Amino acid sequence: MTEAILLVGGKGTRLRPLTVHTPKPMMPAAGVPFLTHQLARARAAGVEHVILATSYLAEVFEPHFGDGSSLGLSLEYVTEREPLGTGGAIRNVASLLRSGPDEPVLIFNGDILTGLDIRALVGTHASSGADVSLHLTRVEDPRAFGLVPTDESGRVTAFLEKPQTPEEIVTDQINAGAYVFRRSVIDSIPVGRPVSVERETFPDLLAAGAHLQGMVDSTYWLDLGTPQAFVRGSADLVLGRAPSPAVPGRCGERLVLPTASVASDVKLTGGTVVGAGAVIGGGARIAGSTVLDGAVVEPGAMITDSLIGAGARVGARAVLSGAVVGDGAVVGADNELREGIRVWCDATLPPGSVRFSSDE
Repeated sequence: MTEAILLVGGKGTRLRPLTVHTPKPMMPAAGVPFLTHQLARARAAGVEHVILATSYLAEVFEPHFGDGSSLGLSLEYVTEREPLGTGGAIRNVASLLRSGPDEPVLIFNGDILTGLDIRALVGTHASSGADVSLHLTRVEDPRAFGLVPTDESGRVTAFLEKPQTPEEIVTDQINAGAYVFRRSVIDSIPVGRPVSVERETFPDLLAAGAHLQGMVDSTYWLDLGTPQAFVRGSADLVLGRAPSPAVPGRCGERLVLPTASVASDVKLTGGTVVGAGAVIGGGARIAGSTVLDGAVVEPGAMITDSLIGAGARVGARAVLSGAVVGDGAVVGADNELREGIRVWCDATLPPGSVRFSSDE
């Protein structure tokens, strides 16, 4: 058996207002909490025991997933009282691990949507005899990421902070946020203080001569840290571009959950999700967007690449593109919200109060 730790304690600050009431891993993606997709993929790869390292809004996880039996898993929960960083969170749950000192433990970040071949990563770890194995992916522009160069055998040679000049870009390989640790390495992480695996644990292990192995897997990969990325990830799950056994329905242009009401002349495209109890009025056009449970989109509204929070309302003929509307907010009729605009939870925009001219 391979067991796993899921790091789900982050505050999701970049996703606000979406994460005011809901922790990032519990935000609905393709109709279910994003964490459901990660757990389902882990189970499909043979994982049986998962420990969730929680912190922010920790109380919402266990009531939803319980002991994990509905997913064919055994789930346990550990809550950080003070933020401990990625390494500290891993060490904080170590007492619940069942693996022996030389056995592998999978570790996932709770905000990465990926098509990673989990079995292949575990296999690479075993065949290479590594202390830690890292999933690496290639990106076109690595300037926003830490670089992880490897030698011809895949062994990690350095961890480089975000490059500032072209000369510093020595590879397009980045840390993709999934690892396999030898259990004894986890036990060596300092206890009771914040530790970053990216900035402290990995560089220190490398300096001490430990074997860190990289496996490049360039299948689908997306960091869901921003509203735009989260909406895109949800749409890609619905469209079938991102693999998950947990999508509640067939892949296609749209996913309409039971109890939603959609007028007959509404057009839903681009992986749009309409949540339970949501209402979409006549003539509305929604593309590549997520409308959460209980939200209302009035007739004639046009919504593109946007997220409408639970219980929110978008007025008639409103135009939204790349916008985020928080839970319970009201966007009055004839408003026009363009890229990057966020409406806070429970806020109200009066009809026609926000408009953009055609040349903006």
